[in-house]
Amino acid sequence: MLRINDAISLQEWELSENFTRSQGPGGQNVNKVETAVELRFEAERSPHLPAPVKTRLRRLAGRRWTQDGAVLIRAEETRSQARNREIARERLAELIREALVAPRKRIATRPTLGSKRRRLEAKTQRGEVKSMRGRIRDGEGGE
Repeated sequence: MLRINDAISLQEWELSENFTRSQGPGGQNVNKVETAVELRFEAERSPHLPAPVKTRLRRLAGRRWTQDGAVLIRAEETRSQARNREIARERLAELIREALVAPRKRIATRPTLGSKRRRLEAKTQRGEVKSMRGRIRDGEGGE
């Protein structure tokens, strides 16, 4: 069982682990020991997550979300299989905790009268600066 917070815990049947050989350097050990962990969480079928949380989780997971509604997390940082399992489970828990936080509703506000005036004054001033950039004709010299 994987605890997410006080209210939500995931059962073992929702999680499956697949062990493979890690990539990168590691000498002979990397060629013979399957230390990389691929953790699969059946998010779409999970009865423990409400629908809005699943929607947010799908957006947060991005490429890690599969077509059949599972979240895949791969961990291969350490040379220890047990430590990689812990890392993968912690990443999943963190991702779900992020999805549990509902975004705050945006409250529509109107610009103040002062801000509107300042904006229009700045536009007028800028327009005057630009209008002075024209060609100088013969009668307009500084003499």
